[in-house]
Formats: sequence, structure tokens, C-alpha cells
Amino acid sequence: MSALSDQLVTFAILAYLVAMISHAVEYALGNVRAGSARTAPARELVGAGVGGSGGAVETPVAAAVEARPSRSAARALIAGRVAAWLTVLAAALHLGAVVTRGIAAGRMPWGNMYEFVLTVTLIGAAAWLVVLWKQPSLRRLGLFLTLVMVLLLAFAELKLYVEVVPLMPALRSYWFIIHVSTIIFASGIFLLGVVPAAAYLLRAGWEQGRRSFPYTLARRLPAAAGLERLTFALHAFAFPIFTFAVIAGAIWAEAAWGRAWGWDPKETWAFISWVVYAGYLHARATPSIRRNVATWIAVVGFLTMLMNLFGVNFFFTGLHSYAGVN
Repeated sequence: MSALSDQLVTFAILAYLVAMISHAVEYALGNVRAGSARTAPARELVGAGVGGSGGAVETPVAAAVEARPSRSAARALIAGRVAAWLTVLAAALHLGAVVTRGIAAGRMPWGNMYEFVLTVTLIGAAAWLVVLWKQPSLRRLGLFLTLVMVLLLAFAELKLYVEVVPLMPALRSYWFIIHVSTIIFASGIFLLGVVPAAAYLLRAGWEQGRRSFPYTLARRLPAAAGLERLTFALHAFAFPIFTFAVIAGAIWAEAAWGRAWGWDPKETWAFISWVVYAGYLHARATPSIRRNVATWIAVVGFLTMLMNLFGVNFFFTGLHSYAGVN
């Protein structure tokens, strides 16, 4: 089962990669519209006196040129649909990898950093598929979501991988399931939430007339207002779950270590993330604060989550040293 899980992770990465390429094709072709003004100069007309008529006649050359944008748009649509189904396939392989890892370990597959990243990214991918099902018009965000999936899963497989081992004695508690499952779920939603947040910042700049890099990347993204609303909805959904997870961790710490809070590096950075995300929601609800300022706070919040996940495990030691990495 462990070997099967490893193979499924590899296949999932490849599926996400091909989905990303398909999204890139859709992104490249998606702005072309049939009958656009750009085809007008190529129209070849025959004036009066041709065939005895006084009107202009469109030649086959013009008809062929007019058809090109339509074919490009059709190809973009096909590429987008293929990308969506490939993402479904990748998520199914991803789910299989997590399940078989748990079966091989005989426990919930959250016992180290590799398994944590594997499950968080699965939650992010599953949440994205729900968003895509509800709002198909946001499909072009899939390019950035699949890019994140490829990078995180490849990093986990190459740098974080550890063999299946039994759960550490300190983690053998029912609070392990309660605390870690809610942290993972909230982290997965925050992972998805940072995608429309970053896309909104780029798209808003494009809509304000900025034509330099990186704003040019956003010219084919959905409207900024919709991206901002999605960012808020995801963070508003994840924040209460994250709050419960932090509280559950404090209760577990009291039972395991005799104190609810000890300023351990993990605890400290979890608190920092909680404060930043609370600040985002407060800023988002304050009319006098601009939406791009509030969205930047959400991006900073995700950076603190990355620091808690990677930075603390690699550069600090503490009571939460269960990552399985040196």
C-alpha cells in the first residue's frame, strides 16, 4: 500500500501538470472572439462592376479569416474542459494516494510533514472543484491552482518524503483527529483562497490601466470584483474552522503537557496567522479600507501559514517536532 501511494502521488503530479498545460492553452486562446474587429482589415471586398452588381461581395478569403477566431475560441473551450476533467482525475489519484498511505500506516495519514502537505493540497484541490462546479466562469483560475498543486506536491515528494512509520506516542490521542483534521481543512481552504487573492491584485491593476509585468498576466482573468468576492467567501468560511483548530490545540496541550499555551514556535506562528486573518476579515468589513489593501493582508496571512508549515519545521525546534524532516 505504501508503494501504491507513492506511485499515485507521482501520477497525480503528472495529471495536475497536464491539466496546467491544458489550462495554459485555454488561457492563451481564450480572448479570441468570432467576428472581432481585428478581422476587419483582412476582409477582401470586390467593388461595383464585378458580376454586374453594384454592391460589395465578401470573398472566400474574408470568410476564412472570419472563421479563425471562432475555431480558436472553440479550441480554447475544449482545452478548458479537458483541463477541468484532468483536474478531477488528478484529485482522484491524489485521494487514492492519501487513502492508501493511511491504510499502509494503519492510522490517519497526518503523522508527519509529508503526509500533512499531501492532505492539505488534496483539500485545496477538492475545494477548487466545488468552486468550479458552482462558478464555471472562474475556470481560468485553474491555471494557477494546478501550478500550486504541482509545485507543492513535487516539493513534498522530493524533499519531505519519509517512509511509513507508526504514530509517535505523543500523538496517540483522540485530539489528534480533532485538532489536526480541522487545521488541515482550514489550511486547504486558505491555500485555495490565496489563488483568487493574488489573481485579484493583478486583475485590479490591469483594470486600472497598468500594462507592465506582472499585471499583463491578468488580462484574461475573470473580473476583479468576482475574484475579490471569492477571496472573501473562502477566508470567511475557513477562519472559524481555523479558530476552532487553535482552541482544540490549546485544550490538547493542556491535557498532554499541563499547559494550554507555552509560546512554542508552532503555537506562536499559529497565533500570528490567526491575528493576520482576523485582521483581513476586519479590514474587508471596514468600508474605509480599500479592497486591495485588505487582500494584501490575506496574502500575508498565507505567507505566515507557509512559515508555520515549512519555516518552523526546518529552522526551529519545539514540542511540535513531528515533521519527520531534519
